[in-house]
Amino acid sequence: MEFIDHHRRRWLALGGAALGAAMLPGQAFATLSTPRPRILTLANLNTGEYLKTEFFDGRRYNKDELSRLNHFFRDYRANKIKTIDPGLFDQLYRLQVMLGTNKPVQLISGYRSVDTNNEMRSHSRGVAKQSYHTKGQAMDFHIEGVQLANIRKAALKLKAGGVGYYPKSNFVHIDTGPTRSW
Repeated sequence: MEFIDHHRRRWLALGGAALGAAMLPGQAFATLSTPRPRILTLANLNTGEYLKTEFFDGRRYNKDELSRLNHFFRDYRANKIKTIDPGLFDQLYRLQVMLGTNKPVQLISGYRSVDTNNEMRSHSRGVAKQSYHTKGQAMDFHIEGVQLANIRKAALKLKAGGVGYYPKSNFVHIDTGPTRSW
């Protein structure tokens, strides 16, 4: 009984810690990881604008940078701005991390006013009547140098909202609505 197997005790303690961490809810476990800034680099294909922004500093969202992003994602046709769901930027950031790229995201469509959306619907069957674009919760994009199919696969793995795949039009749609794909 005097013999103590320290190696075994160390493994048991490590296993107990791992089991305890695994039982934490996903969100609680995520808060244990080191907070880091979230940076996006974007190009708006319709306006020619370019934006690099640290929208989250590792602890909180930067309101000024979110305002810049809202302007960047505006309905350029009607020159209307809407508050964009910050979860969309988080989703995009996680996509870039998963894909291992820091190339600029090529924004094709962000926020669309109801009037713009209705105009687009009159020319295309692919535009939803209750589009998440009109709610500030969706974007259409591609990333230069990254295969569209790989962007789609990564977006599906996130299970963070809607994912639409439009290879003929060269873009992927993501939104912060319910998890679904088409």
